[in-house]
Amino acid sequence: MGQARAQLLASLAAIYLILAITHVTGGLTDDLEIMWGNAKVVTDSSGQQAIALTLDPSTSSAFRSKKTCQFCRIDVEIKLVPGNSAGTVTTFYMITEGAWQYHDEIDIEFLGNSTGQPYTMHTNMYARGQGGREKQYKFDFDPTQDYHKYTIVWNKDWILFLVDDKLYRQIKNNQIYGAPYPYYYPMRVYATIWNADNWATQGGQVKTDWSQAPFTAYFRNYRAISCPQFGDNPLCFPGSGWFDQQLDESRKQQMTQVDSNNKIYDYCKDPKRYKNGPPPKECGLQ
Repeated sequence: MGQARAQLLASLAAIYLILAITHVTGGLTDDLEIMWGNAKVVTDSSGQQAIALTLDPSTSSAFRSKKTCQFCRIDVEIKLVPGNSAGTVTTFYMITEGAWQYHDEIDIEFLGNSTGQPYTMHTNMYARGQGGREKQYKFDFDPTQDYHKYTIVWNKDWILFLVDDKLYRQIKNNQIYGAPYPYYYPMRVYATIWNADNWATQGGQVKTDWSQAPFTAYFRNYRAISCPQFGDNPLCFPGSGWFDQQLDESRKQQMTQVDSNNKIYDYCKDPKRYKNGPPPKECGLQ
């Protein structure tokens, strides 16, 4: 999936270099810039400023952060595409800028599905070009009816994925045991919507129904807090509640509950992937 998105980004790079980047002043776009496609700043039904990303047969769309960060917390509220969104993928992710074969990446991808079927939240992590750490989750709510907050926390010790401040997944830094971890380079935040019906919905069995287009997702209340190792932001200090080294009991219980009720795929427990050997070492360290 990451390679497919890399090809998408590469194919659109020429367009991005030719067209002027749209800078919009005020509100959330002080920190964000629209990149390509039918992406625009709108006022949503609550009167708040949002960025609408739209997919149609002719183009995808995207925005990105104006700044990179190395160790940070990223929050954004998203309202996903309603109805039959099969084949589409709406993404919110962080990625380094450099050679693809050595890139780092932290992913949240929302895999659309047929009407009445739940969205899948697909999470993954790449470190120095090594990925394949997918875990997938279903929701206890309809993510198309209202905005929900999605959060990535990345520091030198772990990565957290949260939904409405509830912890869904933790990835620990196990570099000392030989498990790659994104540690050395800053990343930029991206959001995109694109067609991936060769794999996104039921393994590519359900294709995008373009009669349902355009497909539009909305993003608002973006916040980025950078916490470099020697920074002085008080939100990054030990005891701040979200950047400590260890998870408190409440967070551990949240993750246990999500694993029981919401997790639908775990790369460590997929027997088809490890017919010729054991799963990666970090699976035994979790």
